[in-house]
Amino acid sequence: FPLWYMQEIENYRTDVRIINTSLLATDWYIDQMKRKAYESNPIPSQLTHDKYAYGVRDVVYYSGKSDRIWNVKDLITWVASEDPKTKISYEIEGEAIPYSSYPTNKIRIPVNKENVLKSGVVAQKDAHLIVDYIDIELPKSGIGKNRLMMLDILANNDWERPIYFTGGSLSDDEYIWMKNYLQFDGMVYKLVPIETPIDKTTYDMGRIDSELVYDKIMKWNWGNMDNTSIYHDPEVRRTGLAYRQSIARLIGVLIEEGKRQKAKTMLDLAVKRIPVDFYGYYFTLEPMIDGYYKIDETQAARSLFLQVTQKYQDYLRYYLTLTPQQSEYMVSEIEYNLRRYGSLLSVVASNEDEKFYNEQEIIFRNYIEKILKTSSFQDEEEFPKSDETLENDTI
Repeated sequence: FPLWYMQEIENYRTDVRIINTSLLATDWYIDQMKRKAYESNPIPSQLTHDKYAYGVRDVVYYSGKSDRIWNVKDLITWVASEDPKTKISYEIEGEAIPYSSYPTNKIRIPVNKENVLKSGVVAQKDAHLIVDYIDIELPKSGIGKNRLMMLDILANNDWERPIYFTGGSLSDDEYIWMKNYLQFDGMVYKLVPIETPIDKTTYDMGRIDSELVYDKIMKWNWGNMDNTSIYHDPEVRRTGLAYRQSIARLIGVLIEEGKRQKAKTMLDLAVKRIPVDFYGYYFTLEPMIDGYYKIDETQAARSLFLQVTQKYQDYLRYYLTLTPQQSEYMVSEIEYNLRRYGSLLSVVASNEDEKFYNEQEIIFRNYIEKILKTSSFQDEEEFPKSDETLENDTI
């Protein structure tokens, strides 16, 4: 909806075709996508209206008739066929009902390298990374009409127009089963014929062209995100979280590449434009504190650490005003804030800021002991004792 607003009201980037993949399961919406809108050409597609009309191919089932790898365009041709051999029958109330099917779940998407470079899907400097084709596996059950249409677009686009995904979903089918072929461009994921497996430790998707993303972020229009005279409502705070996490990903890459000054620019920008006081979700600031440490900006790391711990301490001081009976209802919140506070301390410990860590660890332990004495927590093993070190406890 924000993207529709930008096009419809602000007349911004009307050359982009926005596709709502949920609505892509309806024939009327597919028909809209097949018409030119503003400067955006129709979606590339070989399926005609009669092949996706209401009640037609709402689901396409896997038949398992072949174990070969099929070209994606051949698959669409098979699914669109009315030939009886392309159907699979299911018995409903004693009657065999034919349904459209796909004979194999192994699909190959050819890569037109000339179009990939011409359309800017991949930068010339990364041309050597382009693969010849992408193989995917569809479910051995069935796919909905919207996924069929996504495959139809993919089959007929031939890499002439860049395809982006907004993200926000963990489902493989939302990325046409190609999570390993994404490039994170700041707020969206671009489909690129360069293999980048998902990071098994962070579950981050996509490669990052640090120079590209850095330039994009430097051009962002921040509006009132850091305006102290307005109320930042919960929806704005959730949105701010996405921006902060995007910048954190870039910072990590910049540090790995040794681009310390650019990393500092991004850190300073994130702290200024997405202030601690307005946005909550304080755990998303841990990478920022770690980033400052990694580029030897120790004072900045400590300052940000103290701002965040002040928030956790505010919560804990409030919990300490509750009766044991009241605190019973807030056990999970109390535990959450203590553990996030402890996680923040672990960032300091991992960066070997020993003197500062020792000072802050004492303060942290005092809060734990006060909570244990005044709340409904009875099991002292639930939290580390004051004489334990952070490296050995469970926080």
